Amino acid sequence: MKKLIALIAITLLSMNTYSQNPEPVYLWPAQVPGETESKHEPVQTPNKERDVIRLTDVTNPAFLVFKPSKETNNGAGVIICPGGGYEILAINLEGYEVADWLTKQGFTAFVLQYRVPKKKEGALMDAQRAIRIIRNSAANYGLKPDQLGIMGFSAGGSLSARTATLFSKKTYTPVDKADSLSCRPDFALLIYPAYLDMGTNRALTPELIVDKKTPPMFLFATADDTYSNSALVMATALRDSKVPVELHLLAKGGHGYGLRSGNIAGETWPKLAEIWLKNIISDK
Repeated sequence: MKKLIALIAITLLSMNTYSQNPEPVYLWPAQVPGETESKHEPVQTPNKERDVIRLTDVTNPAFLVFKPSKETNNGAGVIICPGGGYEILAINLEGYEVADWLTKQGFTAFVLQYRVPKKKEGALMDAQRAIRIIRNSAANYGLKPDQLGIMGFSAGGSLSARTATLFSKKTYTPVDKADSLSCRPDFALLIYPAYLDMGTNRALTPELIVDKKTPPMFLFATADDTYSNSALVMATALRDSKVPVELHLLAKGGHGYGLRSGNIAGETWPKLAEIWLKNIISDK
């Protein structure tokens, strides 16, 4: 019990660095579909390398709400999917810190705590359910229901791509009226995404269905990133389907930098994404 209390205190302290009042919203009111473990708080791993908080053993998926000021609220929202190889969630590096950046631009940010480890299908259920819940409560969040996007980093980029291309796939039995709504995001940002080139000869991963209904995407990667081909094949598929896509590939930067200073890629993509986001929401 003492360890659990300490974990909650550490997590809240980290979140409060970026938002005064983060609000957790649990996705599944009863049994979590496909989950065999009982619901409990996520587990923070002992690895604190690079000042990254890593959560695992997520059995009660939720999203945390970070709100802009009333004066700057632009009526759009973004669900953030942290990365971590579908094993952990780099919850501050690719979650809270990104939410802080988004709220300063007027977006309402939702940091998704999707299921890990090794629960790839459960993660897709969680992302779809989160979109529907947020759309169902759009007025409460000061959002326009047709201006809700998703963004992800590394494995979170994979999850965001799957959510943006598999929105017609029924992954769970409807729970309530929210599940009658669309789970298609209106736009997507994939930052150093992984696992999108699992097809033959590193082609697009077969499960990803890219067509004219796929939402517009912003893609960012670096040439020295082992996973950078994911961004390239996704951009090609989007272009071939005549879906609006913006791709940026820097020479260096590596992988897993978030938006922290000291890394050229981490300092570059937010500036480019900010311009893209403004254009996306202004077109609606």
